[in-house]
Amino acid sequence: MKTFVLFCDLKNEPEAISAYIECHKQVDTAILESIRMAGILEMSIYRWSNRLGMILKTNDSFSFENKAKLDLANPRVQEWEAFLGQYQSNLPGTPPHWRWALTEQIFSFTAP
Repeated sequence: MKTFVLFCDLKNEPEAISAYIECHKQVDTAILESIRMAGILEMSIYRWSNRLGMILKTNDSFSFENKAKLDLANPRVQEWEAFLGQYQSNLPGTPPHWRWALTEQIFSFTAP
């Protein structure tokens, strides 16, 4: 299993933050199926103010390239991403329309 952590910023507007949270209370089963088909075993999103953190646990064959191909071929995912995009903004220092940025792990601890 692989683990990834990504960050994304929401627009710093209370309405955008509330709407984004509301959208994730009942995610369409087609979206959940697309996540599963990409090899994602677990996905969690956390929020602090207008910053989001996503933790992905994936199978060993998961790749972001393959997920991107699957997403581009799925009209429902494209619709979902466009809809959510209205609430998101770029992280500082990222290219235009860049939403989720992959982080670098700098520390790990495992209890014996």
